[in-house]
Amino acid sequence: MIRSNLKHAVCIALLSGACVSAHATTTNLGSLGVGVPTPFSGAVMPAGAFNDTFTFTLPANGGSGYSVINFPLNIPGLGSFNSLLTNLALVSNPDGILFNADDNVLVQAHSLGTSALNLTWGPSTGGPMYLNLTGIANGTLGGLYNGAINVTAVPVPEPETWGMMLAGLGLMLTVARRRLKK
Repeated sequence: MIRSNLKHAVCIALLSGACVSAHATTTNLGSLGVGVPTPFSGAVMPAGAFNDTFTFTLPANGGSGYSVINFPLNIPGLGSFNSLLTNLALVSNPDGILFNADDNVLVQAHSLGTSALNLTWGPSTGGPMYLNLTGIANGTLGGLYNGAINVTAVPVPEPETWGMMLAGLGLMLTVARRRLKK
């Protein structure tokens, strides 16, 4: 019995020590592609407040959706993981340097502590961006969360479509001109 408890205590201490810096992490997700969801996740150990940042580059003329959810987990005999999510913000970062004067919050979702947050944005000019997620890990072992970013293409009219629109406009002008002459 003592040996089993000692093993559990050592396991918890190792996990906690490995993730002490997880309360404020920055993760680079790279360049995001259209139509391919980009996953991200975080582990906060030990329990407490966290402020995690995920950097990425958005393609131009795309819309984007962002979602993050708590991943509650109970490990019998060891403890639990749980997170209360409080803020999710999409921030434009033109020069690629985090947290300076040119950063601009584009859209954000606030909560007093929920299990899920969602955002949508776009179309945009693209470029360097980051997601900033804050919350409180309140499980006995800390907290876990998962998220995803999905980029969609904004349809651009084909040349034939532009031609048909111009032809229709010309036809409407001709009809209007004839009516004015009568």
